[in-house]
Amino acid sequence: MSTPRPEEPQLRRVMGPKLLLFFVVGDIIGTGVYALTGQVAGRVGGALWLPFLLAFVVAFMTAFSYLELVGKYPRAAGAALYTNKAFGVPFLTFMVAFAVMCSGITSASSAAVAFGATYLAAFVKLPTVLVAIAFVLLLALVNFRGVGESVKANVVLTCIELSGLLIIIGVGVWAVLNGEGEPARLVEVDTADQTWLVAITSATSLAFFAMVGFEDSVNMAEECHEPVRIFPRAMLWGMVVAATVYVLVSVTSSLLVPAGDLASAESDALLKVLDVGAPGFPREIFSAIGLFAVINSALINMLMASRLLYGLANERVLPPIFGRVHPARRTPWVSIVFTSLIAIVLVSFADISALGGTTALLLLVVFAIVNVAVLVLRRDRVAHRHFRAPTVIPALAAVFCLYLVSPFSGRPAQDYRVAAILLAVGVLLWLVNWLVKRILAGGGTAEG
Repeated sequence: MSTPRPEEPQLRRVMGPKLLLFFVVGDIIGTGVYALTGQVAGRVGGALWLPFLLAFVVAFMTAFSYLELVGKYPRAAGAALYTNKAFGVPFLTFMVAFAVMCSGITSASSAAVAFGATYLAAFVKLPTVLVAIAFVLLLALVNFRGVGESVKANVVLTCIELSGLLIIIGVGVWAVLNGEGEPARLVEVDTADQTWLVAITSATSLAFFAMVGFEDSVNMAEECHEPVRIFPRAMLWGMVVAATVYVLVSVTSSLLVPAGDLASAESDALLKVLDVGAPGFPREIFSAIGLFAVINSALINMLMASRLLYGLANERVLPPIFGRVHPARRTPWVSIVFTSLIAIVLVSFADISALGGTTALLLLVVFAIVNVAVLVLRRDRVAHRHFRAPTVIPALAAVFCLYLVSPFSGRPAQDYRVAAILLAVGVLLWLVNWLVKRILAGGGTAEG
């Protein structure tokens, strides 16, 4: 059986099409574009809108695979569930789950550190680690309180973080209408020490991190009303909204500020755009918006990570304790506690800044596996109607994802080194999981 055990209450279905749309938009936008604009400009030059557009195309194609699979199997666990059904290799399923969980918890932990060290610091100085830990604990309480409260909070926070990007776009339009800006920068590609192809693909592999998040929503399938019906429209429109905002922000940034200045500003690149386009605009307002953006990003990622573990427990990939649901709050409380503890360890001891590129690398590998899985699972028929992707789309998406993973894309060597370390940790945890399941089975042979 892959459904929750009879003695366990079910998750509460509270998300309709509108809440799901806001979940997708909020998860994609998160803090990515706020932090990545300067770094992407440093890799590609003035044409920084192009990597964001290309990253959207690859992500949009991969979304078709997720939509077919969530339509066939509308349950929590997402990519790990699809991997398990397609290939039936417990070790591969566990490693895919580990990679996805790492992406969520690392993103949430990075947001927690950014909350204390960057955005809150603009208003009050407090020890970053203590603030980050308190931040993670607060997220855990909201998560435990219920998905209804969490996704409603996401609507408010998504509107706030969108307002910050709309301010940047509005400033750009106003400046251009008043004769400012340099349109020629929009087609400049930095080829000083690399070919134009490497410059573009290297920047795209980085910009791709800003487009991930849509896949988190499939882990919420058991908390959606009619997931088979509402997912296609909500996910695709959410991605289009996010990509449109990204491209407009990157065009505005390139028009008003030279790529070298954006790159030197790093995470403050959008503040640099604001200073040039609207010198009198209060920086504190934009810092406050950034504060809400990191809250939203962290909340959604912790929601996803806990539901992932819950779904895998119901698929018998993880010990059943992770499938425990609180009878009153109807939330997976054991998984929430476990993922929150990992996040606290990360914000306390880990060098989170080095994990961003590696997280994108691991997710691209996961996406390649999902794009193959959807083709393999065509042999598995289900009784209900569901979305079906044109065969050529997942095939091309798998090729593009693997190219962005490869060294030919210009990916830094550090990404591969950190990925190797993370995967080694994943192998160790798989062995621990195997032993725990063996013990729970009374000394019998474990499945994986």
